[in-house]
Amino acid sequence: MEQTNTTVTGNSPKLAETVQLLQQRRPGYSLPQACYNSAEVFAADMEQIFYKEWLYVGLTCEIPQPGNFITLEVGNNPITIVRNKQMGVQAFHNVCRHRGSRLCTSKKGKVAKLVCPYHQWTYELDGQLIYAGNEMGDQFDKADFPLKQVHTKTAGGYIFISLAENPPEIDGFLAELERYLEPYDLENAKVAVQSEIIEQANWKLVIENNRECYHCAGSHPELLNTLLEWDDTNDPRASDAFKAHVARKAAEWDADNIPHEHISFGLRNRMVRMPLAEGKVAMTIDGSPACQKLLGRVKERDLGSLRILHLPNSWNHGQGDHLITFQVIPVGPQQTKVITKWVVHKDAVEGVDYDVEKLRRVWDATNDQDRTLAEENQRGINSIAYEPGPYSPTYEFGVVNFINWYADTFVANALGQTLPIALPE
Repeated sequence: MEQTNTTVTGNSPKLAETVQLLQQRRPGYSLPQACYNSAEVFAADMEQIFYKEWLYVGLTCEIPQPGNFITLEVGNNPITIVRNKQMGVQAFHNVCRHRGSRLCTSKKGKVAKLVCPYHQWTYELDGQLIYAGNEMGDQFDKADFPLKQVHTKTAGGYIFISLAENPPEIDGFLAELERYLEPYDLENAKVAVQSEIIEQANWKLVIENNRECYHCAGSHPELLNTLLEWDDTNDPRASDAFKAHVARKAAEWDADNIPHEHISFGLRNRMVRMPLAEGKVAMTIDGSPACQKLLGRVKERDLGSLRILHLPNSWNHGQGDHLITFQVIPVGPQQTKVITKWVVHKDAVEGVDYDVEKLRRVWDATNDQDRTLAEENQRGINSIAYEPGPYSPTYEFGVVNFINWYADTFVANALGQTLPIALPE
């Protein structure tokens, strides 16, 4: 780690104390209590993680034409993401340059221009102010008041933003993500259905729960009808039968030029394609197809599951006939929104090619089960009896990796340090 500053840089309360807490944490153990329930630590998380790192925010197919937009909030920052007239994707602070009112007030829509509902200041789709009325006086120059842009990058149909002035490097990961998602042609896909749930738990508990399957056998019967727990043949628990199954499927995928190798960029990003259980082709309750139309150039239905991790806020499962994205949005110290989207071919017809209830049944059940687990975890952590406990180095290595990434990234950002660029492994 290259040190450029020795003092904390930020406005969140108790930032220095939080840095010290993370520097003194016990490796291989869960975090101190304040990291999961303190309003001060939550404010620091937003400032040092969610306002500085690259966030997954949606899919390009959700804004297919010029003027289509989607909105979200990152902490207190409303953001709008727009398809411009050149078919590019741009993100802006959803804040009028007049008196700060929100411009786009719905979750999604289509407009010719971006018009503030308060005083009708009007912006082109590229953010340039084109109308402010005659009331501003002769000296007013519209060119001085464009919308404030947010760093935006796309890859393989995924949209990422960063609120940082100088975001961290991500191009290496995005190039590989483009390659892994190419077979699905997500520009020509659509969101068939989505869900939003609120979990009464800190965002880190939501991610921790996702990063291990130690709990799966006791909590996720629907999911384990199709999902194989391990996603790495080097896992010490992996059986010879599992390794042989992976080798057979890998040979099939190689023949169709379907990327599948395990690749990671430090602890922040990883991708791997793993088979589903023998004879299963989709994450449905019985493993049968979820959609009759396959995505993109996919020819063989059994593509297993392309598992994509992007910290701090997304995990994903890509199958031959549909793809599922998960987006984590912190709401408060003990409240987190989880958005799930089920994506199918744009020409797939509901009721003909797919049934929404069948499509979403497994992950609706799994999300609800995970919500209960995270909320009970939060309730226990809030107790005066809580103290950090040990993670299993085999069953919970993914949680250890996440906590290490979180702590290292938080401290580096708060101290103005630069973490080494993570090369593909």
